[in-house]
Amino acid sequence: MPPTTTATQAPQTGTSGRRRGRKLRLLVLVLVLAVIGGLVYGAYWSVSTVRASFPQTKGSITLRGLSGPVDVKRDGYGVPQVYASSEEDLFMAQGFVQAQDRFYEMDVRRHMTAGRLSEMFGKSQVKNDGFLRTLGWHRVAQKEYDEKLSASTKKYLQAYAKGVNAYLDGREAEEISLEYAALGFTNDYRPAPWTPVDSVAWLKAMAWDLRGNMQDEVDRALMTSRLGPKQIADLYPQYPYDRNRAIVQEGQYDELTGTFDGGGGTDGTGTDDGTGSGTGTGLDGTGTGTGTGIDGTGTGTGTGTGTGIDGTGTGTGVGAGTGTGAGTGTAAGDALQSQLMGLQDALADLPTAVGVNGNGIGSNSWVVSGEHTITGKPLLANDPHLSPALPSVWYQMGLHCRSLSATCQYDVSGYTFAGMPGVVIGHNKNIAWGLTNSGVDVTDLYLEKITGEGYQYGGKVRPFTTREETIKVAGGRSKKIVVRETGNGPLISDRDSELVKVGKKATVNTAAPDRGDGYAVSLRWTALDPGTTMDAVFAIDRAKDWDGFREAAALFEVPSQNLVYADTEGNIGYTLPGRIPVRAEGHDGSVPAPGWDPGYRWTGKYIGDDELPYEYDPDRGYIVTANQAVVDKAAYPRTLTTDWGYGTRSQRITSLIEQKIKDGGKISTDDMRQMQLDNSSEMAKLIVPLLLKIDVADKDVRQAQKLLEGWDYTQEADSAAAAYFNAVWRNILKLGFGNKLPKELRVKGQCLWVDPVNTTGPADEAVKVLECGQRDAKQAQPDGGDRWFEVVRTQLENPKSDWWTTPARGTRKGADHNRDDLFKRAMIEARWELTAKLGKDIDTWSWGRLHRLFLKNQTLGTAGPGFLKYALNRGPWELSGGEAAVNATGWNAAGGYEVVWVPSMRMVVNLADFDKSRWINLTGASGHAFSAHYTDQTDKWAAGELLPWSFTAKAVDEGTDDTLVLRP
Repeated sequence: MPPTTTATQAPQTGTSGRRRGRKLRLLVLVLVLAVIGGLVYGAYWSVSTVRASFPQTKGSITLRGLSGPVDVKRDGYGVPQVYASSEEDLFMAQGFVQAQDRFYEMDVRRHMTAGRLSEMFGKSQVKNDGFLRTLGWHRVAQKEYDEKLSASTKKYLQAYAKGVNAYLDGREAEEISLEYAALGFTNDYRPAPWTPVDSVAWLKAMAWDLRGNMQDEVDRALMTSRLGPKQIADLYPQYPYDRNRAIVQEGQYDELTGTFDGGGGTDGTGTDDGTGSGTGTGLDGTGTGTGTGIDGTGTGTGTGTGTGIDGTGTGTGVGAGTGTGAGTGTAAGDALQSQLMGLQDALADLPTAVGVNGNGIGSNSWVVSGEHTITGKPLLANDPHLSPALPSVWYQMGLHCRSLSATCQYDVSGYTFAGMPGVVIGHNKNIAWGLTNSGVDVTDLYLEKITGEGYQYGGKVRPFTTREETIKVAGGRSKKIVVRETGNGPLISDRDSELVKVGKKATVNTAAPDRGDGYAVSLRWTALDPGTTMDAVFAIDRAKDWDGFREAAALFEVPSQNLVYADTEGNIGYTLPGRIPVRAEGHDGSVPAPGWDPGYRWTGKYIGDDELPYEYDPDRGYIVTANQAVVDKAAYPRTLTTDWGYGTRSQRITSLIEQKIKDGGKISTDDMRQMQLDNSSEMAKLIVPLLLKIDVADKDVRQAQKLLEGWDYTQEADSAAAAYFNAVWRNILKLGFGNKLPKELRVKGQCLWVDPVNTTGPADEAVKVLECGQRDAKQAQPDGGDRWFEVVRTQLENPKSDWWTTPARGTRKGADHNRDDLFKRAMIEARWELTAKLGKDIDTWSWGRLHRLFLKNQTLGTAGPGFLKYALNRGPWELSGGEAAVNATGWNAAGGYEVVWVPSMRMVVNLADFDKSRWINLTGASGHAFSAHYTDQTDKWAAGELLPWSFTAKAVDEGTDDTLVLRP
């Protein structure tokens, strides 16, 4: 039975329908387990066995190690608020309660971060474990714990681990979670005790999925097999600072002091020696340089053609400033392209932690000052966009010291990660904060010249740093691997056999080092150095004001995040923390660099905390962050990244705020909620007027075209116009761009007849070859995100662009440098695509029928037997919203319409009265498949509703359904 049957029969129904579905799944599971258990083990399962893992939420439990009683108060959605008299008791109770609800999820997470998934799931995970061991997340987490974290943080981590282990003590695996019972059919796995480092390591997984532009770095290099430098530049347009505002608008960088002042702007000054920066485009690109001079600010540009793998270009600036640029030569392209193709395969196979392996990650967070709100105090909204997961990556919780003092400092509520103490996003009694991914560039790939047992650097051969790792495999023999590291970082290409072969055979330019044993790819990444992010979590939780918040945020080194802030005194702010590297001149991190050249090595310096942009109480009275540029590059000398999100969502949010406050209007908590649900398609506003001007002869296509007449550009689930427009958009991207990309970027299994790579003869002599896409549908290009919005927006201005070309297919005419002809073809293709998917009758079409959310258990729900998938998974839900909309229910235009990332939670914090704040989670508090709280928030989440968020003791008591007392 398919996993979607129940929800399809009663989509978004009331509680009784969900309960019937839950009971049906439970009955099916019990029957199947009974048969399997009877045949294999001679024992039968019962409903009581399946429910054995449900947590006790009433009465009392004795926990050794507590110093006093702890109250755990749960509301009607099972969300706990924990009250203790000491910090150690508070975090010990947090560990116990999270383990009650989510231990299986926690266990899988720690095995992923340690590269030990094979111990749970067998040989299918050996390749993933090898890659994760090569990155060494758990080893770095151990170093952080041993060398970096404060004594108080270690104390909290130890208390948390003690609470988790108190829950595990005396329980058989099948009593902890149903999934262990299923695993028991294939291996004898039993959970090990929790350790403090298990909690710290989760931050590395979070950092990996939010790592910035590494995927763009790979993609740009892969594109060189089919596209030239100008074409690649077309697909990575410059950020539109003049149209989509940066986050920080009222501060400035002071060249004299080397600090950023978030309080307002004056004219900048130059430096004595000037500074230069350069960029290389593609593998055959040009370098550009800019410099700032002593007599104010001067800029200059220069170009140079890349020669070999380390070709250079130079530029000069006014005054004393100079800059250099670098590109990589085409003769080395085969080597790099082949290496990165294999690397992409390895990356795509990795399980996700919070995102889509680094693709499409986005979030919204904004704060409005009391000047513009009904309450007279700030309102703060946040909705991080992550991969849909079951259970949700977030766990709602409150942590309260009964009496605040120097020895018990926490009174905080919000969103936590199961497996990690503290609150990550939320508020305490004084301040509130939200997070969005900054997207700053903290990773670089290096092409390494391998020679024997070493690697070439600066004209000499250096020995690898090596270590041996043993991967234990459930039901099989252990596998040993050797991890090799260069001065840049671990050789991640070692984990793919194809990379070894192509490295030995690839053609290189004579300017590059001799091939020898071949090339490899290494990774330099800030998260592979020990840091203090775990300290930051606790410091933010207890911060009382802006100064304390910024001091705490400075500890949040990896991943670098946009932090928005508000306090009960009426102040609002934004700060960008993070360990952001200062690269050598001529290297901007946009493409893989030659690892043998010392000129491309990281300098070892990081942008100082005082240099990073921030903003405090701006005159406009609001701050918006939605993954756009942090600061205008013309006003800031440091390179943060070359690959910002393009600001489609941020500018729409800004417009909604400005519309609301125009002429003295005020914003309410519900206004903030409604802004989060804005479904407007900014691209439709540009393209639909052009589509309506096209003369379409086919009556069926013309009928679909008429759906767009009078459409308000909102992507509601019941909208037929939204369904048709998004299908047209998908086909515009496919015909104009996707079919011109190399196979490594296209959807796996989609095949095209194309000219051979590097064809040098006349076009009519070229023999077409069949090339099939190689990338997972959720990660393929063009994905239709706001980068592609900007690409198409730019090309719309040139109706005869080369991109507006596509061959004829059958009776369907092609387009030859003709935008409208290609758009007409896209309209035809879209009409018949939707006819196949939704039926010929357009009256039955709706966006939600295409745009559906399936919630899948991230392990057995994706790779387990069919009956387990049915038991563990839920959905579908038909959703409003879309790609790059504020209501960012993302889909990949190359792969299809299914929802691939979502607002993983939504919250609106009311600083005038915390009890009037609102929140929602994607799923529910519980990770137990047949708990009433498994997905009890999802229907309301899909409908755009928010739940009451009690904070004060009185409000919590009024909303409490169950109380559990933990006694020493």
